[in-house]
Amino acid sequence: MNDKRTAFAQRIEQNSKNYSPRDLFDLELAERMLTRFRQCFGLESLMTDRHGNILMTIGNFGDFKPDVVNEPGNKIRVKGRTICHIYTKSPAAEGASDVGRSILDAYIETLERYSEKSYLASEQAVYIEELEQQLEKDAAQTQYSGQNDPLTGVLNRNHFISQMKELAEREVVPTAAICVNINDWRFVDNNFGEEESDRLIVTVAEILKAKAEEAGLEHAVIGRVEGDVFNVLLPLTEEDEAKAYCDIIQQACDSFEDERLAPSVAVGCVMRTNVEESFKNILSDAEYAMLENKFAIKNAPGYRERLEKGLKNA
Repeated sequence: MNDKRTAFAQRIEQNSKNYSPRDLFDLELAERMLTRFRQCFGLESLMTDRHGNILMTIGNFGDFKPDVVNEPGNKIRVKGRTICHIYTKSPAAEGASDVGRSILDAYIETLERYSEKSYLASEQAVYIEELEQQLEKDAAQTQYSGQNDPLTGVLNRNHFISQMKELAEREVVPTAAICVNINDWRFVDNNFGEEESDRLIVTVAEILKAKAEEAGLEHAVIGRVEGDVFNVLLPLTEEDEAKAYCDIIQQACDSFEDERLAPSVAVGCVMRTNVEESFKNILSDAEYAMLENKFAIKNAPGYRERLEKGLKNA
């Protein structure tokens, strides 16, 4: 709270330089008032902005060129910063002009106080709006953090389970349940360190998301349920579509080019076609299928060579 108060105080001290007179008071009303001074007291006036640009002239100032630095006239200031200058002259009788100048001084003081109140109100409104936007952003971020895995951005385990329960309650069938496990993630972690093993996990997660989007599987539920394990649910997806997705993600991993990483995933896919079937059992079957796939992949020719290619660049 103190930081916010300090930030607002600094804002108030600095931002008045961004305001022109027309932002702070009604120029037309000011012109009418200065016109009345001329009519009543013969007091002529000229108003400029802080830089000396003329805003209005009441009376005859001929070739007069305002010098706001050396001869600033009457300043109207907000938070210590000049926002405009008022120059006056009086061809009228001395007594009348003295009265007029006295009243004009009071008007300038009133205008200055009004400008400061207007400035504060404007800055408060903007600051409150910014705070509200930040609160909304923070709330959205909090919700995102509570639902998504911080490393990959896919759903975390708890929210994945929540989405899975919702599909079960809605009796959505057919739904493909897919278990995806990164092959030899531990090898990368042991040989290249945590940063590279995290990059491997992020790479696989991005492939899972991108290929689902490319395949038009916009309702795909993708979650990181363990360190190197992802579960994917594809609601209202037929078996051939689900298997095509599994093939695509494996191909994308195998064709990924990198000096160190050689991403590879084992995949198991089981269809839930009966609303009485438990997702827990379906995913257990998918995990078993994934383990069979992992055994085949890791014993395939060339797998080990590709996995260890990064050691040459270490």
